[in-house]
Amino acid sequence: MRMLLAAFAATTILAGAAQATTVYPLDRATILAGSPFDFKVELNKQVKPEDVKVTVNGQDYKTVLGGEAQFIELEKGKEDKALGSALLLRGLKISAPGAYKIEVSAGDETKSVTWDVYETAAQPKAKNIIFLLGDGLSVAHRTAARIMSKGMTEGKANGRLNMDDLDHMAFIGASATNAVATDSANTMSAFMTGHKTAVNALGVYADRTPAALDDPRVETFGEAVRRTTKKSIGIVATSEIEDATPAAVVSHTRSRNEKADIVGMLLEVKPEVILGGGSAYFLGKEVAGSKRKDNQDYIKLFQDAGYKLATDKNELAANASADGNLLGLFHTGNMDVTLDREFLKKGTVEKFPNQPGLVEMTKVALDRLSKNPDGFFLMVEGSSIDKMSHPLDWDRAVIDTIEFDKAIGLAREFQKAHPDTLIVVTGDHTHGVSIIGTVDDEKPGTEMREKVGTYAEAGFPNYKDENGDGYPDKVDVSRRLFLSANNGPDHYETFRPKLDGPFVPAVQNEKKEYVANEQYKDVPGAVFVQGNLPKSSESGVHAVDDVVLQSAGPGAEGFHGYMEQSDVYRVLADTFALGAKQTN
Repeated sequence: MRMLLAAFAATTILAGAAQATTVYPLDRATILAGSPFDFKVELNKQVKPEDVKVTVNGQDYKTVLGGEAQFIELEKGKEDKALGSALLLRGLKISAPGAYKIEVSAGDETKSVTWDVYETAAQPKAKNIIFLLGDGLSVAHRTAARIMSKGMTEGKANGRLNMDDLDHMAFIGASATNAVATDSANTMSAFMTGHKTAVNALGVYADRTPAALDDPRVETFGEAVRRTTKKSIGIVATSEIEDATPAAVVSHTRSRNEKADIVGMLLEVKPEVILGGGSAYFLGKEVAGSKRKDNQDYIKLFQDAGYKLATDKNELAANASADGNLLGLFHTGNMDVTLDREFLKKGTVEKFPNQPGLVEMTKVALDRLSKNPDGFFLMVEGSSIDKMSHPLDWDRAVIDTIEFDKAIGLAREFQKAHPDTLIVVTGDHTHGVSIIGTVDDEKPGTEMREKVGTYAEAGFPNYKDENGDGYPDKVDVSRRLFLSANNGPDHYETFRPKLDGPFVPAVQNEKKEYVANEQYKDVPGAVFVQGNLPKSSESGVHAVDDVVLQSAGPGAEGFHGYMEQSDVYRVLADTFALGAKQTN
């Protein structure tokens, strides 16, 4: 027994020593051949440079990686806390595919990681890629969208969503490098770089230093397209254009909140089409509504770089078939959701009355990008599926899912005329939401809870689409879907759509705790729902469930089974042959 305990103790000590050093890229990283990335070693102690040994496949790292790393004698963290020495080598490339084993030692600290450097097809499989992402898109969202939009009779859907018929499918793991849970930044970053990263990070490995912009970088898909092809790039979103998902196409920052800096990164890459909200980060701080801390006028800088500017749907339409680059900014913040923008005229529609929708923006992007004979990459995000799921506003989330599906329909029509186009449709993460049954106002009694129908008592909802626009004529029908979350703050469940504006389930009290918003307390039939999240949480959170990805077109065969989000990048890169020497 004593020998066993001694052996266990020795093993524990060795394991602890091995974990003291961190190497970026991390163990099991997949790296596109020829794609630039930063290499960093973080040691747990302060050491001398001659004490550090780094080998790659048994050779001195300088021979394989082609450069000598900067030695940082002592990195410091928050409050000037000493962290340890480090090595940093920026912008290196590995051209030869294969397995690479990196071994680091410095005194009693050791670390070993392996990288898989891969090449791609010699020739592109597709001319164009349209990557459509429903932020937070979960199975319940699409099921509800199908029922609301198409109806159901005797248990069979009366129609199909555009996303339903994409013929290749995979389940995607969405966890971060530092947590099983996830957010839109690290998830989209994995799609767009092939490297998993930490929560809130974009295009970097999140290191230990407090600065947000100095972390080890990896190349984004937008940068790779720029580096290796003559293709155009388009970014369309209903969020702020600096928000996590659109930003991930081009950005490098530890913090997704560095939105002013992300605008500068957009200008560096210069996507040919940029459409969405978020003008507040383009305006100098002296301009009303600006969220910048400097006086830099990025609208002028984009115009000086040759961009035409559109600020509403009329200006967007006027630029639909024009040549050159296009910047469309239709809101200072996130654009209003479809239910408010098109039907209820709530939210901030009175202040921004002429916002285009996702379908209009996608059509303009396709019209303009398709003029490039070398092809294009277009990223389209249905942003507010997520933004309305957080506050448990399911009607708004589902109506935005329908709009997102209409954008998929446009992509499918484009693909029919341009079969050399790969379409990818996915979420970035899920929400903990399910369809439980229906709420039937005609059931007897005054308690709304008793009007919830489950199993046979659920029946079918009675949404109608008499004008044939693909949206239910109204969401407050007498028998409607009942969606419910498995997580959230304290709140009042009203069992009704929120027709006066987006749902605000919880508000802060004097203790800075989120408590149920009493605005809804006196709604007839409302019931108090005890939350199951910490009282610092104002809304529901993302789920860790796998994401469903579907695709069609050349290259789609690469999507199958279970995949990590970083594996998706590999399929995209292979479709465009970004790991081969080619210029088309």
